[in-house]
Amino acid sequence: MFVATRHFPLFDYHRVPYAVDDRDPAGGPLPGMPYVRAAADRGGPRLYWLDTNEPGGPSTASSPGAYAFAGLPIFGPVLPPDLAEAWLARVPGWRPAPTTGGVGVWEHDDGSVFLPFDPNRAVHAVLSESYSSMAAGRRSAVLAVLRRAYYRARPLVPRRQQIAVRRAFTRVQARSAFPRWPMEPALHDFCDGVLRLAARVAGQPLATIAPWPRGYSWALVLTHDVETGTGYRNIDPIRELEVAQGYRSCWNFVPRRYEVEDAVVADLRASGFEVGVHGLYHDGRELESLSTWRRRLPEIHRYAARWGAVGFRSPGTHRVWDYMPLLQVEYDSSYPDTDPYEPMAGGCCSLLPFTNQGLVELPITLPQDFTLFTLLERTDESTWVDKTEFLRERGGMALLDTHPDYLLDETARSAYERLLSAFRTDDSAWKALPRDVARWWRRRSDSHLRQRDGSWVVEGPAGEEGRVRLVV
Repeated sequence: MFVATRHFPLFDYHRVPYAVDDRDPAGGPLPGMPYVRAAADRGGPRLYWLDTNEPGGPSTASSPGAYAFAGLPIFGPVLPPDLAEAWLARVPGWRPAPTTGGVGVWEHDDGSVFLPFDPNRAVHAVLSESYSSMAAGRRSAVLAVLRRAYYRARPLVPRRQQIAVRRAFTRVQARSAFPRWPMEPALHDFCDGVLRLAARVAGQPLATIAPWPRGYSWALVLTHDVETGTGYRNIDPIRELEVAQGYRSCWNFVPRRYEVEDAVVADLRASGFEVGVHGLYHDGRELESLSTWRRRLPEIHRYAARWGAVGFRSPGTHRVWDYMPLLQVEYDSSYPDTDPYEPMAGGCCSLLPFTNQGLVELPITLPQDFTLFTLLERTDESTWVDKTEFLRERGGMALLDTHPDYLLDETARSAYERLLSAFRTDDSAWKALPRDVARWWRRRSDSHLRQRDGSWVVEGPAGEEGRVRLVV
């Protein structure tokens, strides 16, 4: 459907069919800049994006930072409007497109569009959370130091005082402007906007592979982190509650903090549940350095093999983008989409799975029970239900992380039961285990679209269950 002069990760993610060809004999209205164009029309309009390293391209762009594009935050280097105007003036026919403020796009008389930033780099900055250093600068490094100090001092502080301190700090955390909580659609709105520009340039709807297998328009995924021996002894009431409503979930255990019996793991798996690894000690130190991470990984792998586990979640949702692929498991679920209240605040802003160097990431997209009922002292399930309905409307993944340690509380447990009841009969939801979502995402990523008899069809591992979705 398209030809690109460069690898275009945004198309890869949505499985838009395109080929890479770096030859450009026609030159086009913006020579030298990378672009995508409709495959059927070599001389037609193109969607260009900024590459500051391209010979002959603009030599000066802003430093990586936080900017606004069509009312949406973007992160990365941007060509300021005055420099864009001066640079594009070399080629007749370019003019600024109408904009809602912030960084604007440029249009050419032939229908081409120029983005004064790299959309792929902007998406990566959000998924990897590198935006935090761009937006906060030195503040992010200070917070990292404070987080390490907190986890080192935590064993010496009574639990009641820990919670009091964290509850007081929520007033500061709630001021976070990005990502917004509990819902932050900016990443998906940005991607949708770029895809619509590509469809406009092509003059036809954009073919993509839908996020979910045939028959489902969104996903509902239940997970539990069992943090203490108390939580471990409270598995059965939560498990029975889920079975009664037709659900199954994943239980993530901490093997070196309390004894995990092989018989319990075997019984969970035989009953259709999943088991995962939730670090070794729950001490918040696994990812504080690469050496610690590498030292603990072999034992994490041994417990994963012993339990038949294929997934991991880091204690405290700690994560380091470059470290996570070293896990060598099928999926990780340590990234929230948005959570200012965790010790490691922030979020990847993704409402869908994504990959990091081959590792499937399943973001936690619903607020955790500890956050809602202990820190914020909420009294019902309304925040959960509202966010789930938002995710259903957006075709996303509602992935919940709760804890049997905290579901001992009647308010939290009753809210959890009512949440499950609210969506129990929703047949549009894929009520899946995280391992099934991760395996589907790999099949989808390994599949492609091909035209057959004038229609797009899904070919590859997802061929039997994949659906075509058009972006107009």
